[in-house]
Amino acid sequence: MLKRSFIVALALFATLCVIGGEKTMANDVLTAKQQNIAQIASYTATGDSDNLKISIEKALNDGMTVNEIKEILVQMYAYCGFPRSLNAISTLLAVSKNGGYKAGEAGKKLPDDANKNKIGEKTQTELVGAPVKGEIYDFAPVMDDYLKEHLFADIFSRGVLSNQEREIATIAALSSLENVDAQLKGHIQCGKNTGLTQEQIDGILKLTSRPKTEVFALGDKNDAYKQYFVGQSYLKPLTTSGVGSANVTFEPGCRNNWHIHHKGGQILLVTGGRGYYQEWGKPAQELKKGDVVNIPPEVKHWHGAAHDSWFSHVAISVPAEGASTEWLEKVEDKEYNELK
Repeated sequence: MLKRSFIVALALFATLCVIGGEKTMANDVLTAKQQNIAQIASYTATGDSDNLKISIEKALNDGMTVNEIKEILVQMYAYCGFPRSLNAISTLLAVSKNGGYKAGEAGKKLPDDANKNKIGEKTQTELVGAPVKGEIYDFAPVMDDYLKEHLFADIFSRGVLSNQEREIATIAALSSLENVDAQLKGHIQCGKNTGLTQEQIDGILKLTSRPKTEVFALGDKNDAYKQYFVGQSYLKPLTTSGVGSANVTFEPGCRNNWHIHHKGGQILLVTGGRGYYQEWGKPAQELKKGDVVNIPPEVKHWHGAAHDSWFSHVAISVPAEGASTEWLEKVEDKEYNELK
């Protein structure tokens, strides 16, 4: 019989396969532990209990302890709420109960007389790189207290996981949720302040941040057009006759080259994530789910994902006799990197 660890690994690979499923774990810039942390946090945030169970089994068979995973799930209450955190802990309990897995070091509680506000402020300042102030905390100072005392003191002081590992979990969770762009950007910087490189950040995002509310399937790797893209895109044709349409999905940082639709234009219906559309000579336009872009014929333009988000849109070709697409130069990194 196949060993349990091999079966778990095989199941995880099938679940995370890019074709019609989630992302592959193949990632040269992150360790196996870092990848496991990211996947567990992501599936906890989205409430995906089936994939969470597989990811927990994979992590335990890779050598992570029950208490290391428990710390990830406890921390998640601060970012995705008690219900999902508790559901995830229930999944961990079921997986670990009869598996003979190593418990490992348990998290430690701060002493009752500890100055949690001061402890939390110190950790928060180290992660952010400067004291955190702002109008929102003046307006609701209790939020400032909760962040310092509950998150950065009670949770971050428990040990077991390093601050860098906790930021990996946070980035993964936030990148899997919608409408938390400001918080995600803030924690990406916190992650960098713990020593994570941009390549490692990109690796976390590619593992976790594909829109979880996609309307259409991911489709196959868009290899037929890969010479016209920077980064990896995926294509799912939606029609085979009449009006041409396809779901196009971009990994974080992926964008197509400048191009022109001759005679017939194109319509973009954004279905998930965050990205950009730009016409030649005009500033880039940020795109989010529900946005519609009507691209007239003969207009030079490009579109693609933001640095920190997967991005999907349905591309509809406006029928016209003799219509064609002219592919032009790449969108240069310097120009793209100036976009926020």
